[in-house]
Order: sequence, then C-alpha cells, then structure tokens
Amino acid sequence: MLSRRVIVGSVAVVVLGLAAGVAAVAAWAHGGGPGFRHGMMKRMATAMIDEALEPAQITPEQRAKIYAARDRAFAAVEAQHQTRPAHIGEALAMFEADTVDAGRLAAFRAQREAEHRTIADTIAQSLTEVHDVLTPVQRKAVADWIRAHHPGPRG
Repeated sequence: MLSRRVIVGSVAVVVLGLAAGVAAVAAWAHGGGPGFRHGMMKRMATAMIDEALEPAQITPEQRAKIYAARDRAFAAVEAQHQTRPAHIGEALAMFEADTVDAGRLAAFRAQREAEHRTIADTIAQSLTEVHDVLTPVQRKAVADWIRAHHPGPRG
C-alpha cells in the first residue's frame, strides 16, 4: 500500500508542472500572445516535470504517456482561454448596463464555473494517469525530489 506521503508527493510534482502550464496560459491570456510567453512557460513546465522525473529513471514509453497526460491538461486550459475575449466582452456589457440582470449574471457565472470544473477534471485525470504510469519506486523517487526541491511553505 502506498503511503499518503508518497501519493501526495507524486501528485505534487505533476501539479507543479501543470500549474506552470496554467500560468503559461494565463500569461498568454494577459497579453503575451500565443508566441513567446506561452511557449516559454510550456517549456519551463516541461523542464520542471523532466527534472522531477529524472531520479525515477522512467522509460521512453512512460515519458510518452506522461507527456500525453500533460498535453491534455495544457489543451484543456488553452481551450478555455480561447473564449476569454468573448467572456470579457459579455462581463463588461453586464457591468456597463444601467442595472445588473441577476439571472444573466448567474448564468454567466455558472458557465465559467462549469468551464473551470472541466479543467479541474482534466487535470485530476492527468494526475491519475501519471500516478498509474509510474511504479511505486518511481513515485517515491519523484516524491523525494519534490521534498528536496519544494520543502513547503517558506516564511
């Protein structure tokens, strides 16, 4: 049976990589364009994932499966951000109106929450896939790397 610590550590490395990917998409959405910033953040996330996986000595097949899971998570975030300009336009239109239409606002919020749930579900599935691809010894190696490089809250 896997210890809670190993599971949390394994999940943490993937979350860190995916969080970097989410940050990349957020940077793109805030004016970076699909070019430099977006590509740079994806490369940084991939480098962090690779570094964390190095001590686990994964096989090329495992790496391919992990990258596929990573790419699905990136794609889910990117898809949501493709519609961002339209969402901002709709939000500004509601804000500029003489009165706030509570029903329209509630529907708008429900749509955004559903989009975020979809992203969260995709990331959770990606984390599960990465967990299942690695052996217990590999998950421990990744968890140990995380502990050594990200010891927790500072300050």
